[in-house]
Amino acid sequence: AIHPGVVSGQCVSLSAHIDTVFPVNTPLNIRQQGTRLFGPGVSDNGAGITALLAIAAALRVCKVEHPLPILFVGNVGEEGEGDLRGMRHIFSNGQHKDSIVASLILDGAGSDTIVAEALGSRRFEVIVRGPGGHSWSDFGTPNPIVVLAQAVQAFTQTPVPASPKTTFNIGVIRGGTSVNSIPESASMRVDIRSTSMAEMERLEANLRYAIDAAIETAQSNARGGPQKHSYKLSAEVIAIGNRPAGELDAGARILHVIRAVDAHLGNGSQIQRASTDANVPLSLGREAIAIGGGGSGGGAHTLQEWFDCNGRELGLKRILLSLLTLPGTSE
Repeated sequence: AIHPGVVSGQCVSLSAHIDTVFPVNTPLNIRQQGTRLFGPGVSDNGAGITALLAIAAALRVCKVEHPLPILFVGNVGEEGEGDLRGMRHIFSNGQHKDSIVASLILDGAGSDTIVAEALGSRRFEVIVRGPGGHSWSDFGTPNPIVVLAQAVQAFTQTPVPASPKTTFNIGVIRGGTSVNSIPESASMRVDIRSTSMAEMERLEANLRYAIDAAIETAQSNARGGPQKHSYKLSAEVIAIGNRPAGELDAGARILHVIRAVDAHLGNGSQIQRASTDANVPLSLGREAIAIGGGGSGGGAHTLQEWFDCNGRELGLKRILLSLLTLPGTSE
C-alpha cells in the first residue's frame, strides 16, 4: 500500500514480516495476563505488524502531508529457511525496487535498538555417499559418517577473526540404518555467519576443501577383503540459505534521523548487529535499519512467547517521527 506524497518518483518504505516460525496448524491460544499477551508470534512479528498498521491508520486520519510517498510492505520469508525471499523480491523484481531511498523495518518489540549491521549467513547441507555394506564382511569400505567426522574435525580448525565477528556451527548430522551396517550416505547441516561477505566465502571454501580432503583420504585408505564394492565416494554440497551481509554507512541520513528522533524523545538506543529483512537493502548499499515496534517481548520462537504493551507509545512515536523525518515534511 502507498500513502501518497506531494511528489512521486521516489519513496520511503515501512515494512514488517508477516511470516512466523510456527507450522500452519499451531494452536494460537492467545491469552492476556495483566499487560502481557501470550501466544506464538505475538511479539515476533505481531508487534511489528501491529505497529505498521497503526502508523498507516495515523497517517490516514491525521492527513499529514510529506514530499515522498510512503510504501507499506508486508513481506514473507524472514523466518527459518525463508532466505528473505520477500525482501529479495521487493529489491529485485518489485515495481518499487529502484525508487526506495530508505527502508524502515519493524521487527519484534522494543525501542532501544537500531539494527544497522546486517549479519550475513550461509547454510549448507553436505551429503556424502558411498557403497555401504556389512560391518563385518565389508569392513574397510569407506564409511560416509567417518568421512563427515573427519571433515568436521578439519573444518572446525579453521581460524576465524574476532572482528568482523565470524562463526560456524554444525547443527544437524544424520546417517545410517543400523549399528552393524556401513551407511550408504550421511549428511550434515552447516551454518556460517559473519558481517563480512569475504569471511563467509573463505569459510565456505574451507568447508569444501575439508570435505574433498576427507573423501580423498578415505578412498586412499580403503582396505578389506574381496573388493565386492566400488570404493568410490561422492559428496554434494547444497546451499539451503544465503543471507547477505552489509553495514550501514556511519554518515547515512537514516542513521542521523533515528538518532535525532531518539534524542528528541529522550530514548536511549544502541546499534546492533542482527539478521533481519534489512540484510537485503544493506547488502545492496541502500539505506535501511530495523527497529522494534515498542513495548517489550520475550520467548520468541516458542509457544510461551509474550508481548507487554507497556512502553508501546514510545515505540510508535519513534516510528512515526522517523518515518516523517526521512522524506521531510511539506510546509
